[in-house]
Amino acid sequence: MDLMALVGEPLFWKSLVEIIIVNIILSGDNAVVIALAARHLPHKQQKAAIFWGSAAAIVLRVVLTLFAVNLLQFPYLKLVGAGLLIWIGAKLLLPEEEDEQEGVTGDGKGLFGAIRTILIADLVMSLDNVIAVAAAAETGPVHGRVTLLIIGLGLSIPLIIVGSQLLLKLMERWPVIITLGAALLGFVAGEMAVTDPAIEEWFHSHFGHLDYVVSAFFAILVVAIGMTWAKRLKKRKKAHGHG
Repeated sequence: MDLMALVGEPLFWKSLVEIIIVNIILSGDNAVVIALAARHLPHKQQKAAIFWGSAAAIVLRVVLTLFAVNLLQFPYLKLVGAGLLIWIGAKLLLPEEEDEQEGVTGDGKGLFGAIRTILIADLVMSLDNVIAVAAAAETGPVHGRVTLLIIGLGLSIPLIIVGSQLLLKLMERWPVIITLGAALLGFVAGEMAVTDPAIEEWFHSHFGHLDYVVSAFFAILVVAIGMTWAKRLKKRKKAHGHG
């Protein structure tokens, strides 16, 4: 059935609205990552990183949605993802000059480095998010589910772009938001870790419902690692300069 036929179905519009709402709710952490990754780029490259990072992240999310249920059945996948988020969150706390050494800012490599960071983080964080989107699409017409996913997720691109640009401006004004953003990545990492199929049953049988405690610990851990990493790099650079 073509798109024009789908447009005439109330069920199509109901599912489309649900998908858009889910994306608005779930895209906050993605906007944080995009803003953090792009904050050290020149203003012209910031816009490019935000646009291409957001667009690529949405395409990635469409692909993930089609395979999400099967992907999340694999044990240890979320644990690996949690580890990646801890590394990304800590790395985003590095000062500008250190990021530049890591290839995250400056020239064309900086732009691609920022987009790469955005994609990796979005890949990890979207593993859970896409299930909600897939569930919303499942309530729509059977013959229009893929169309629903593509249209609904595509419409969320401007929402993420606007959110990222707003966060960039706020970060320039209140740098503490950078630390809070990194902590958010740690919190998400904690949520992912305790829901991995390999340990979820064991965790809840031994620790009950301490999910938020673990997530809070991961948030603190990311900030601690990032600040320690930045401090050591700063000392190393200072010692090298004096040498």
